[in-house]
Amino acid sequence: MEIFKNIDTWVFDLDNTLYPRHCDLFSQIDVLMTGYVSKLTGLERTEARKLQKDLYRDYGTTLRGLMETHGIDPHDFLGVVHNIDYSPLPKNPKLGEMLSALPGRKLIYTNGSVKHAQDTLAAMDVDHDIFESIFDIVASDFEPKPHPEPFAKFLADHDVSAGTAAMFEDLPRNLEPAKANGMTTVLITPQQSANYKIEAWEHVEAGEPYIDHQTDNLDLFLEGILRIV
Repeated sequence: MEIFKNIDTWVFDLDNTLYPRHCDLFSQIDVLMTGYVSKLTGLERTEARKLQKDLYRDYGTTLRGLMETHGIDPHDFLGVVHNIDYSPLPKNPKLGEMLSALPGRKLIYTNGSVKHAQDTLAAMDVDHDIFESIFDIVASDFEPKPHPEPFAKFLADHDVSAGTAAMFEDLPRNLEPAKANGMTTVLITPQQSANYKIEAWEHVEAGEPYIDHQTDNLDLFLEGILRIV
């Protein structure tokens, strides 16, 4: 944990990172994406969901896959799939207090939208002004993590020195370019006792060199950091 004494920029993914995966907020988005794909393609929902997941795996997000294969309007897609009920999220003002106490800058880097990030934080009772910026899928020109180009854009746009930055993320593959740029990486894993859904290719392989730390409880991990910084 001593390495965190040198960190001056804290970068957080949003979904399944700032809140636990078992909240299952994404299941609502998943249903709406399936409906969007079904309406767009005329496929029955079972086939539409398969296509949706294939695009997610192959392009990083279903959105990018639909842009590449069907030329959709990304803003329309984001408006449809983020029209969800945020009430399943736990109120967690303590998280906001700990984030505020971290020394240095705080940023969100998400494959979602700014509005979705703000709505998520509001539902959790976490002030979005804690974060200097929310770098979303629009800011990345709709190129999702883990593509290297949006990482480079993120670092340049926010003048981030990767050697003194830490990134917190729930998808292992999204930490690979972060580590390649010199960032300290923290993987947020699902809590073992919780029920959750995960794609087969999202499972973590033990000992990946681009994962420096991992935890299934962000709050406890931040408490540990705050004891030493």
